[in-house]
Amino acid sequence: MASNTGHAPPRLLDQVRNAIRTRHYSLKTEKCYIQWIRQYIFFHNKQHPEKLGEKEITLFLNHLAVDRQVASATQNQALCAIVFLYKHVLYQEPGEFKNLIWAKQPVRTPTVLSRDEVKSVLLQMSGTYQMMATLLYGAGLRLSECLRLRVKDVDFDYNQLIIRDSKGNKDRVVPLPHTIKERLNLHINSVKKQHEKDLQNGYGSVEMPFALARKYPNAEYAWKWQYVFPARRISKDPRSGIERRHHLYDTVLQKAVKTAIRKAGITKHAGCHTLRHSFATHLLEDGYDIRTVQELLGHKNVNTTMIYTHVLNKGGRGVVSPAD
Repeated sequence: MASNTGHAPPRLLDQVRNAIRTRHYSLKTEKCYIQWIRQYIFFHNKQHPEKLGEKEITLFLNHLAVDRQVASATQNQALCAIVFLYKHVLYQEPGEFKNLIWAKQPVRTPTVLSRDEVKSVLLQMSGTYQMMATLLYGAGLRLSECLRLRVKDVDFDYNQLIIRDSKGNKDRVVPLPHTIKERLNLHINSVKKQHEKDLQNGYGSVEMPFALARKYPNAEYAWKWQYVFPARRISKDPRSGIERRHHLYDTVLQKAVKTAIRKAGITKHAGCHTLRHSFATHLLEDGYDIRTVQELLGHKNVNTTMIYTHVLNKGGRGVVSPAD
């Protein structure tokens, strides 16, 4: 129904986007939530979610678990999106989901590369990609944390990196690998020259976290806020429409690491996150306390970190084979 001004109210998915952006969720989360809400609506023959409730939500989520046999994380992702829709857009309580069939959560041991395997992978890489892969392994970074690293958070004097607003909206401090310290310093100097050229050409702004862009209007042009690993080209921000230099796209590094693993002749199912798994496991092998490793990884619960105790270099559960 149109308002008194003659303008139609925003469409439902536009309302969802606005609610997500107001809460400063990432673009990746926005796309994911929109996709699941759209699937939910289509599953119920394009009925408006206001006319649906707990029963219909449960039917959709059970369909994902039983018919589509999605992973538990995927089903939970869909649930989060739909709960967000009802709570923050429709302002309704979605229910308790007592009849929900939960997808089975598989118990998987993380893939870990040996030290020699990590070395062989890194030797297959060069330049910026090798530097980034070294940070994934040497500092235990998530891919997104490496991509979003800013100049101000690299501390060469104390040999550390400050990881801001990581998973769970927490900050943490991780070691800066000495092996790339000099190269990283040279790289940042070259990025600074690129930034100065961008400023001369009328660009040079960077996306700021949360509401800092309004609080500090000129901070987006400041050198310290720039990404350590910027994209090669200036592009238009899909949300604001501003042309700026974003950080490198995630698939770029993912492809580089996958290629290096293949060239190294490693047959394990591995990728960028495997380097983080290897970081944790190798620290435990070196005798570091589980709580220290938990803090470096940014895990909320130590039980999450405990999984790495099962993949230490002891063979199958530490049992000596009778063949030996």
